[in-house]
Amino acid sequence: MTRTIRLAAVSLVAIPLIAATLEDPPLRGYSADASKVQREWEAKFRAIPEPSRIRENLRLLSARPNHLGSAYQKENATRVRDLFRSYGWQAEIEEYSVLFPTPKERVLEMVAPTKFVARIDEPVLKEDPTSGQKAEQLPTYNSYSGDGDVTAPLVYVNYGTPADYDELDKRGISVRGAIVIARYGGSWRGIKPKVAYEHGAVGCLIYSDPKDDGYAQGEVYPAGPWRPKDGVQRGSVMDMPVYPGDPLTPGVGATKDAKRLDIKDAVTIMKIPVMPISYADAQPLLAAMTGPVAPESWRGGLPLTYRIGPGAARVHLKLSFNWNQTPLYNVIAKLPGSTWADEWVMRGNHMDGWVNGASDPLSGLVAELEEARALGEIYKQGWRPKRTIVYMAWDGEEHGLIGSTEWAEHHGDELQQKAVMYLNTDGNGRGFLSAEGSHYLENLVNAVARDVTDPETGGTVWKRWQAAVIARGDAKAKGEARGGRADLRIAALGSGSDYTPFIQHLGIPTLNLGFGGEGGGGVYHSIYDSFTWYSRFADTTFTYGRALAQTVGTVIMRTANADVLPYQFDNLAETARGYAAELKALRDAEAAKIAEVNRQHDEGVFTAMNDPWNPLQPPQREVNAPIIEFARLDNSLDSLTRAAQRYERMQATAIIQNLGAVALGQANALLRTADQEMLLAEGLPRRPWFKHSLYAPGLYTGYGVKTMPGAREALDSHDWATANRELIRISGALDKEAALIHKAATVLERKSVVP
Repeated sequence: MTRTIRLAAVSLVAIPLIAATLEDPPLRGYSADASKVQREWEAKFRAIPEPSRIRENLRLLSARPNHLGSAYQKENATRVRDLFRSYGWQAEIEEYSVLFPTPKERVLEMVAPTKFVARIDEPVLKEDPTSGQKAEQLPTYNSYSGDGDVTAPLVYVNYGTPADYDELDKRGISVRGAIVIARYGGSWRGIKPKVAYEHGAVGCLIYSDPKDDGYAQGEVYPAGPWRPKDGVQRGSVMDMPVYPGDPLTPGVGATKDAKRLDIKDAVTIMKIPVMPISYADAQPLLAAMTGPVAPESWRGGLPLTYRIGPGAARVHLKLSFNWNQTPLYNVIAKLPGSTWADEWVMRGNHMDGWVNGASDPLSGLVAELEEARALGEIYKQGWRPKRTIVYMAWDGEEHGLIGSTEWAEHHGDELQQKAVMYLNTDGNGRGFLSAEGSHYLENLVNAVARDVTDPETGGTVWKRWQAAVIARGDAKAKGEARGGRADLRIAALGSGSDYTPFIQHLGIPTLNLGFGGEGGGGVYHSIYDSFTWYSRFADTTFTYGRALAQTVGTVIMRTANADVLPYQFDNLAETARGYAAELKALRDAEAAKIAEVNRQHDEGVFTAMNDPWNPLQPPQREVNAPIIEFARLDNSLDSLTRAAQRYERMQATAIIQNLGAVALGQANALLRTADQEMLLAEGLPRRPWFKHSLYAPGLYTGYGVKTMPGAREALDSHDWATANRELIRISGALDKEAALIHKAATVLERKSVVP
């Protein structure tokens, strides 16, 4: 379920790495002596990963289709477990039973104005040997689509976002009783049928337009990396912004004896039939459409006039599924801690693909395996992690983050007591580091990036990351990257990968890392996401697989052995203050819009006068926006800032003062609950599974993050009462966070247990 990173290529002069010296400042959370030892072990670790091993593991794991429930996926789970064991880790497979629909019948045909039967199949390419494994491949479909047999007019809805339906409403065009056709992009795919159903549509087609994902971007596969005309993006359309995981077991692990909902009661399963198609299959449908010409921004790259409809084109869509319980296999491997064995530093990547999955996800998994091998090697040489390191290989991610969610729900109480961090990857490419996560981990990511060599420039991973921000960022980001801020910013986490249950349900400190931005992409979730494609067009030398292993492994080692967990809360306080400023700007913008509409209404201004699609009428008057109260949130942010500043003063001297073991243990026990303090016990409005007060996927963005989501989404929908209530709840969560940070600072200051 990897989100593609697209960054402009940046020309860099190679910068030689500076070797570690005795004058290097101590690592955060370490004394000067401990830092020297830690750096030596990290250097030994980073020397071990080998591109050739990464390449061979990718070739082996992607040799056959490896989706949830496939024979080869079960073989891969055993293979991955045995590799961990061969590296010296304790490793087991944990099995769950989950609802997994597979197609029973798929029909797509145009019945008017002419007859056309869609191919709905990806052809074998002689240049790509694994594309011919038809007997084992999942066909082109969207999992958790509804069953249905419908014939209806076709309406083109651009990307199918709420804003696109607002545009249709302005033109007086309804999708009620229609089948909509939307292009991929603009939002996560599951939003498209969700919004279509809410507007009365009876079916949904999703196609890859060549303007976004095909020949308009460059040469198509096999000549180049981009999506060919018959390529199809499969994908889940489960309503994951409500809750991810097995649709029948929300909130509990899907063990064999778990209590399950009836399928009819599972709210995350789509209510209408949904099918993904290629642009070769979409072209005859779009060409046959009549009705208004689409706005310029809605027009794709096909050689036709894009029209909205409804009109002459009528389509028959028939889908039915096998709604079966399917075994799911997670691999869990551990390297025991020597000092704080009950504190866990965790790292995961999923191992299930939609078909062969070389890029998504196995390019990330093979880096994880090479990290595990390298950690096992230095373990044999005498290195010991102070905290237990737990590595995971997840099953069922592609269909709704199922493996990670079921494991996290099943072990939730234990995780909230023990977990120090969860670090996620989900595939890997060539180019620049991308980082998202809990903002008090921002400094840790920056520090490690400064210590890892970029394989193409010879400089550091951090310098190339900096160059990417300068090339692609807005004015503020460019200024900060040029030296206005010590750390490059990491992004907030929305959804789309296995970090979701850890940070947004359980409140575990979380990072999501990966490389990308160079080279084209266009085989996502198709049969062409193969070893052949990856080795030709992605990380062709597999050196960025090594860079990912080096970067992630160093973060894991540094966190596992720190005497005081390396969290920096002033980054969190600054970021949260920025989110509050965005909410205030949103409030002001919404209030200004309402005031203008009401002015036009009161003065009898006919705003539709220049709009040929609507009859002349004055705008309807809206209720004036009430006062949205930010004073309490501002006070909470001030408290958080003061707490972070005090903690910085205390942690800087704590290690030098030889903090006692009892005080160290209590300080770390407090610190590892930092994200838990920001959870909302009742969860977010309309979706209580999501509990984090600062980060969540948007109800109508899917992957895209909504920060301070309860208040932000209430402001978006003009629900002023809920906005004020949510601001109070966010303030309460930040007050708890500030109190925790103060308490941790007191422990470090007094070197004693605080009652």
